[in-house]
Amino acid sequence: MKKNEISPVISQVLNEQNQGPDTRNHLFAKLEEKLKRTIISFFTSFRYPEVMIEDEDADILEGVLQKIDLSNGLALIISSPGGYGLAAERIINICRNYSKTGEYWVIVPSKAKSAATMVCFGASKIIMSETSELGPIDPQITLDIRGLKERLSLNNIVESYNDLFKKAVEEKNNLQPYLLQLSNYDEREIKEFKTAISLSEDIAIRYLGSGMMKGMSKERIKKNIDIFLKPTKKKAHGRPIYAKEALVCGLNIELKDLREELWELIYELYIRTNNLVSTRAAKCIESQKYSFVVAYPRKEKK
Repeated sequence: MKKNEISPVISQVLNEQNQGPDTRNHLFAKLEEKLKRTIISFFTSFRYPEVMIEDEDADILEGVLQKIDLSNGLALIISSPGGYGLAAERIINICRNYSKTGEYWVIVPSKAKSAATMVCFGASKIIMSETSELGPIDPQITLDIRGLKERLSLNNIVESYNDLFKKAVEEKNNLQPYLLQLSNYDEREIKEFKTAISLSEDIAIRYLGSGMMKGMSKERIKKNIDIFLKPTKKKAHGRPIYAKEALVCGLNIELKDLREELWELIYELYIRTNNLVSTRAAKCIESQKYSFVVAYPRKEKK
């Protein structure tokens, strides 16, 4: 067999092993044909906790959107455990302003949690299946507790502080136990935590109010999305909020059948890209023509 006859096969195998963009391009083309919109995928890894949605992602996304035709609008396929609320706000603003329709759709093939849920709130429509997951948007903090890194809800920290403070004020006899516990808190940090909670809530309400819940009062929107704002509702930050629960909140959800052809295409693109950001990369922002992959952050050797 001549060399030029085997090269295409070798190239194909190497491309598949390296999970290059050519293994996914055909799926973008088919999805755009069906949805009549430009498709962008935005994936961040669930494998490593330090990989989050951040400002750099908004810059990369904007760079991609500058290069493509968005005359018919934009549909963003998102898969991420979350990240920074301000970065999510930037992504919302970028998607809305680059889309020539003035709005965008999001597609959640599997999980869009925390700040990724906030990106969904900025859309005009969220396309989900029965197994797709959104999640609470209450801010979290990583603390070193007895040598172990643990994620804690800022809401829970602030509420425990307020509860202790209230009990101390009401105590008539023995203040010492409460003062001892309150000494574990830094009042400046509590104020910062309250600001972070307020910011997350403000971003969600602001963009829902100018998007899929346009015309509703801020109070009504806040009441509608209570399940997303308070950790007490779902008991855990990572607990799923499925499509039917989101519908009850008044979100514009388009529920797709798991077996329909459109969803099978979305799912294949998810499997391929999620495998990429689980084995070879930390993040991937991609269109039919452009692909940007971010490597895992390197840890310095001690």
